[in-house]
Amino acid sequence: MKKPITAFSGLLTAGLLMAAVSQAQVVEDFKPSAANQSGKEYPMVNSEGRVRAQIHAPEAQRVQLDIGAVKYDMLKDENGVWTGESAPQDEGFHYYQLNIDGASVPDPGSLYFYGAGRWGSGVEVPAHDQDIYALKNVPHGVVSEQIYYAETTGDLRRCFVYTPFSYNKHPEKRYPVLYLQHGGGENETGWSNQGHVNLIMDNLLAEGKAQPFIIVMDNGTWDFSGPRKEGAPWPPEGWTDGFMQRLLEDIIPMIDSNYRTLADAGHRAMAGLSMGAMQTRVITLSHSEVFSQVGMFSGGSIREDDLAANPDFRDNNKLYFVGYGSRELESGRYNMGGDPENNVARLKELGLNTYFYVSPDTDHEWQTWRRSFYRFAQLVFQP
Repeated sequence: MKKPITAFSGLLTAGLLMAAVSQAQVVEDFKPSAANQSGKEYPMVNSEGRVRAQIHAPEAQRVQLDIGAVKYDMLKDENGVWTGESAPQDEGFHYYQLNIDGASVPDPGSLYFYGAGRWGSGVEVPAHDQDIYALKNVPHGVVSEQIYYAETTGDLRRCFVYTPFSYNKHPEKRYPVLYLQHGGGENETGWSNQGHVNLIMDNLLAEGKAQPFIIVMDNGTWDFSGPRKEGAPWPPEGWTDGFMQRLLEDIIPMIDSNYRTLADAGHRAMAGLSMGAMQTRVITLSHSEVFSQVGMFSGGSIREDDLAANPDFRDNNKLYFVGYGSRELESGRYNMGGDPENNVARLKELGLNTYFYVSPDTDHEWQTWRRSFYRFAQLVFQP
């Protein structure tokens, strides 16, 4: 006698059928991600940009791949191995995690990256322009960990410093410095780990497309854990004051004392992504006597009324660069202070040396910021 089909088994059958249909539509040319741990096959990525994850969890009841703010159900085989894939993702780097019976955990197959306020998994979807950050047989600079004591906070801190290949080859030469900031929920490891900023610079220098300069990457995270009052401005007034003080009084003097820098405003720049771009805006507007060149990626823009409130900026600034992803501009979610392209165009009309860049088919993500830095690096510190 046939057993009756229960509601649960009916749902399960429907789910398996949907998975089978989905599977039939997936292009089976998956390859291991470039961000995998050594020797790990999963996660994998196919030519459509789908991410496929796999994990052995025989006692789990439900496992999901959580990427791009969407959770995708994974299926378990007879050996307790769960496998599943996402919809196509944008080109470039993406944070992701696995959700096992309600607990979000890193994937043991990927390298770990600091983002969203934690160490978690990351995957690389091959990009058509990935050559700009590819590891090549060219002269390579050094990313070093610099530990220092911050008088302003009374504690030991660290930053990462990129020095170009020529730095140790020519001990008599001094270099300009770019202070480069990460986004919210990230830290001082972001630009080298996720952004591959050192490889971008190495490749640009090998091709003769940029001037050599030092890059300093510090942790600009601020404490926003306190209560947020309804109707209060966001971010709150003075939110960047602590980092600004540490940058001006601790970090820059420490770098100028320990590295062969050209220690003047004409050879000093600041740039950042998202939160880091917002910090860059506040700090460089109020201290144009310290920074003459500015880059803001996906974090608002400087407006005409900002120049009126900070008249020295117009006289002191040598370069003002803004970069965005095309999908960011379409959504308007990260404009912060009006249309950034119009704001930049108006500053050009007022006589500033401005550039506006749009990364095609990307949103608020690392491929936007890699591409923005790639173009900014070719403009900054030019004779």
